[in-house]
Amino acid sequence: MTTLTAADADTLTALDATAQAALVRSGRVSAEELVTAAVSRIERLDPELNAVVTPTFDRALAEVRAGLPDGPFTGVPYLLKDLATEQAGVRFTEGSAFLRDHVSHHDQELVRRLRAAGLVLLGKTNTPEFGMAPTCEPLLHGPTRNPWDPTRTTGGSSGGSAAAVAARLVPAAHANDAGGSIRFPASCCGLFGLKPGRARVPLGPAYGDAFGGWAAEHAVTRTVRDSAALLDAVAGPEPGDPYPAPPAVRPYAEEVGRDPGRLRIAWSLRPSGGHPVHPDCADALHDAVRLCTDLGHDLVEDDLPGLTEDVGHAIGTVYGAAMAWILAYWTRELGRPPRPEELEPYTRAFWEHGRGITGGDYLLAVTTLQSFARTVARFLTRYDTWLTPTLAQPPLPLGEMTSTEDDPWRTARAGAPFVAFPAVVANLTGAPAMSVPLHWSPAGLPIGVHVLGRPGDEAGLFRLAAQLEAAQPWFGRTPAVS
Repeated sequence: MTTLTAADADTLTALDATAQAALVRSGRVSAEELVTAAVSRIERLDPELNAVVTPTFDRALAEVRAGLPDGPFTGVPYLLKDLATEQAGVRFTEGSAFLRDHVSHHDQELVRRLRAAGLVLLGKTNTPEFGMAPTCEPLLHGPTRNPWDPTRTTGGSSGGSAAAVAARLVPAAHANDAGGSIRFPASCCGLFGLKPGRARVPLGPAYGDAFGGWAAEHAVTRTVRDSAALLDAVAGPEPGDPYPAPPAVRPYAEEVGRDPGRLRIAWSLRPSGGHPVHPDCADALHDAVRLCTDLGHDLVEDDLPGLTEDVGHAIGTVYGAAMAWILAYWTRELGRPPRPEELEPYTRAFWEHGRGITGGDYLLAVTTLQSFARTVARFLTRYDTWLTPTLAQPPLPLGEMTSTEDDPWRTARAGAPFVAFPAVVANLTGAPAMSVPLHWSPAGLPIGVHVLGRPGDEAGLFRLAAQLEAAQPWFGRTPAVS
């Protein structure tokens, strides 16, 4: 039984995962005490947030009592996003009524590595249906509410994980990203969110890659050092992976606090599609430019080249093909196709669009995007990073980016001005990128800035992020629901 007082348990919420693990190693706190305190927080606060859709508390405590592996995060409570990453014996829905009763039969390799690191998995977090919306409001589970303002979106698709970490339910949580799904919720919830480069974290055994290599697995965290150490714990190829990531020079945790040097940073306030930029998001970028300049970096205003209409069309083709692949995959796994009432209007419309895309259409789109990726790579030979706002608007009110039967494409139409800065460039090029929580609006809403790195250079992003964190700390900020 736990011996922590209520005050002690609340004190733990002020610590990141690295600090909580240190308490367990020192014997000052037990793993069971950490986990029991996290369960108590979830039970107390999640009814308002709706972040955790499948709790596994009894299972987690049984694992703790049976003995945990000796890893860098032994005893630290953690949550898994309910998308793409399966845990054997646990319900897995991907936010869809089509998978309402599905229970996973295997562990993803990432889950095995998280367990080997000593993390204790407390359950699954909410996500939009199949992760295809920039807000976390699935019909199956209902909306996740932003801890900074429960009337607003957490962003998507890792919205449940981001809400749980921002509200201090757990110190860090799993997230994944095929177009911004780590970085958008990190921005909306005041967290650090790094999307690793292509193949940095394996996707097996279910997938070799996903979305043609666009998808990446990692986490949302409150500190840069947690993100770096978590990536150290799970990175590296698995036998049979279709391609490897460039090897790291040293552990990423050792990059935190290392001098990033004098960087040449391009920045831009020009979104794609001609959408307007909210003044709060413009202020966030300008503040970041000033901060980076004060830190001794060279800042140059420059737009990312090559973002043509053909590139935009190719991105849409890949997403459409991906939706068709997702539903073909689950039709095969479940042995039947989805019934119309088991899919949301936006998913049904997307699926119909995707089924009209031919193999030739898809490969032509890939050719276009690979050519664009070379343009981006040449651009990044002149600069170390490219800096923009993460989103073009602060977190929107819930309901503004959801579709209806009468208007199935409303999510895409309303979401485009929200995600107007091209976060997806990091996915289609395979480069690492991050959202850094450097700004809060006058209304108290977090607004992240986005940094696109060079391919294979997660280390450079961690060095810069740690420098920004030290210069303008965000860790002590606390949301309304916490």
